[in-house]
Amino acid sequence: MKDSFFRRHKILSAFCILILLAILLPAAFLFYRMIGPYRGYKVDFVKVGEGVQPSALEVGVSKQDITPELSLYDTYNDINNDNIYTPAASDQTFLMKLATRLGLIHPGEDTYNDRNGNRKFDPVWIAGFGSNRPAKGVHDPLWARAIAFRNNGVTVSMVTLDAIGIFHEKIIDIRKMIDPALNVDHVIVSCLHNHETPDTMGNWSGVVPTPGNFDHRHMDNIKLACKNAVEEAVRNLAPADMYITQTEINPEGLVDDSRKPIVIDTKLCCARFTKVGTDETIATMVSWGNHPETLGGDNPFLTSDFCGYWRDGVEAGVGDPNGAAGVGGMCLYFQGMVGGLMTQLHTEVPHRNGIDKFKEDSFEKAQALGENLAILTLNTLRGAEVVKCESPRVGVAAKTFYAPLAGLFKYAIALGLVHPGVFWREGGIAARSEVDVVRVGDLEVATVPGELYPEIADGGVEAKPGRDFDIPPVEVPPLRKEMKGKVNMVFGLANDEIGYILPKSQWDVAPPYVYDNDSQYGEENSGGPDVAPAIHRESLALLRRMEDAWPQ
Repeated sequence: MKDSFFRRHKILSAFCILILLAILLPAAFLFYRMIGPYRGYKVDFVKVGEGVQPSALEVGVSKQDITPELSLYDTYNDINNDNIYTPAASDQTFLMKLATRLGLIHPGEDTYNDRNGNRKFDPVWIAGFGSNRPAKGVHDPLWARAIAFRNNGVTVSMVTLDAIGIFHEKIIDIRKMIDPALNVDHVIVSCLHNHETPDTMGNWSGVVPTPGNFDHRHMDNIKLACKNAVEEAVRNLAPADMYITQTEINPEGLVDDSRKPIVIDTKLCCARFTKVGTDETIATMVSWGNHPETLGGDNPFLTSDFCGYWRDGVEAGVGDPNGAAGVGGMCLYFQGMVGGLMTQLHTEVPHRNGIDKFKEDSFEKAQALGENLAILTLNTLRGAEVVKCESPRVGVAAKTFYAPLAGLFKYAIALGLVHPGVFWREGGIAARSEVDVVRVGDLEVATVPGELYPEIADGGVEAKPGRDFDIPPVEVPPLRKEMKGKVNMVFGLANDEIGYILPKSQWDVAPPYVYDNDSQYGEENSGGPDVAPAIHRESLALLRRMEDAWPQ
């Protein structure tokens, strides 16, 4: 009877099958994303080479170009030169038409050049501001830069990327790609949160962003570049002398805090590694917090922003007037604390000539900012406060934790749209993430998986009337007060991008508001009010575990 029914109702049967597939396929995709890869993955260790005496520190570096080859991507004909893709209504996809009906986008006259013949617009989508930013060209290269340390039986490598951010499961991918014969104890990957680079998170891919627009090819290239950079850095390990220093900077002309309370990280932290017994630089490491978004949201060219000018200036020097000689080697800039929000978008940046100033988004402004930072770095590296670390011990600690989620971020993760993998902890949805601690002699590094508000590390968390939670400050003591290095770096967007990490007592989305009778920007891009307490708690505990294990 059943066979007879299906034979007699072929059209109806086919229609039912299509409906079933339309339901099951998206459900299967969502289920896969909710489960997430590496379900059982976690780390929890402290390695300090106990019982092994440190000898000569070994340091190695490598860099890999991660600039996409634009000839492999579609281009478009920007009729009105507004740097966004606005096709005619007849060429809009279903989602574009829906967005048009809702008044979110408007049709135009742009066309595209379908280089791969798939009848779909496949450009490089630039991340960081709004969606619909197809790249028109490359201004300067993007890099994965790695440094490796080895001593007393411990090897750790750290990578800094010209990228907006990478979710945790991609970091696990990279770690599993590393040649086990190299005996690398841990790999850390930190993103500079550059707003002028390809979308590596999936939030900005498309006129209307969808998972189908995400550039997996570029993501695979980045992972391979990280693997190659780490492995080459480890193979390049050589005896090195180590020098560390820091300076207090005046943020005026460099960065502004766009959210009250005004708390800015004013410590520019530096480390320099030279071939043992010489002044020949292997590498410099710098860390400080500022959004790389000097070109603004209308820029259609891929660029490393001020970060590239900073690195180039440290390596090769900055010319006259008022420049400084470079130190050679490879410069690695690791992002610091950018939550709050640390930005130069509205900052007037002075040129080193003492005459010109730049306030509008431009490459001239990015160059001035990067070169000013390079001069500050070079002068600091040659200053009187430089400390040489003798036989520096290497240690690394890492801890998986689960951040409780709330708001839109929770639902986006629950639906598998971002940050694959849903975990249930204490009756609620949580995201798996990680904090790390690295010590190399008198340099200590704490990593956080997102955009940390500086007051959590440096102090200044407030609890004023009008806040959403009637509680005292939770994220105390400040993390840097618990760090034991002579120079202490805090790397942001490390091993994950979980959004803004703002103090719970400063959460302020409901009236009455704390400042200016209005809400401030930040909460909408946070995982929720309990994310910062969790990260602070886990970071503090790991710092203390490292201190307890560190040989005296």
